[in-house]
Amino acid sequence: MITFGTGCDEAQEPRPAPAAVRPAPEGPLSVSVGLAGERWHLELVADAPSRHLGMGHRKRIPKGTGMLFSFLRAEPLAFVMRDCLVPIDIAYLDSQGRVVAIHTMAVEPPRRRGESLIDYEERLPGYTSDAPAQFAIEVAGGSFAALGLAVGDVVEFDRAAVLKRTR
Repeated sequence: MITFGTGCDEAQEPRPAPAAVRPAPEGPLSVSVGLAGERWHLELVADAPSRHLGMGHRKRIPKGTGMLFSFLRAEPLAFVMRDCLVPIDIAYLDSQGRVVAIHTMAVEPPRRRGESLIDYEERLPGYTSDAPAQFAIEVAGGSFAALGLAVGDVVEFDRAAVLKRTR
C-alpha cells in the first residue's frame, strides 16, 4: 500500500543531542532536527488533515524551516505537489531516521477552471519513498543539494517524542 501525503559524519563532528518536540511561538509544534550538521526547526505534521494540506498555498519557506511529516508505521509513501506555490525538496526517512529517498518537487500548474478534483489529483506526479518510510521532511527546493544530504544519511531528532504525537 502506498500512502499519499502531501546527517553528520560521526568521525568528524559529534552528533547534537536530539531536542524534544515543543510548541513554536506561533502555535504549531516545532521539532529541532539535525540535517547534515545544521539545526533546522520543522513544523510537526502528525495527523491526516495536516498531512493532506502539507505546504499547500505557502508562498515561501524561510531558510532553516520546513515540515516533518510523521506516520504511525513505516510503509511505502508518495507525496504530490497539491496547491504548492514554491519548489520543495522532500526526504523520506525510515523508522530510524535514515534517508531512503530524496526528490526535488517542481511547482505544478494549479487546478484548472472546470477541472474536477479527481482529474487534478490524477495529473499530479507522485514522488515515492522507494522503500518503507515513517517520516518525510519538506524544505525549500534546492536545500538538500546545498546541504549535501544524501540517501543513507541519518537525520537526528527525537523520534520517540514525535511518534507520541502521531495520529
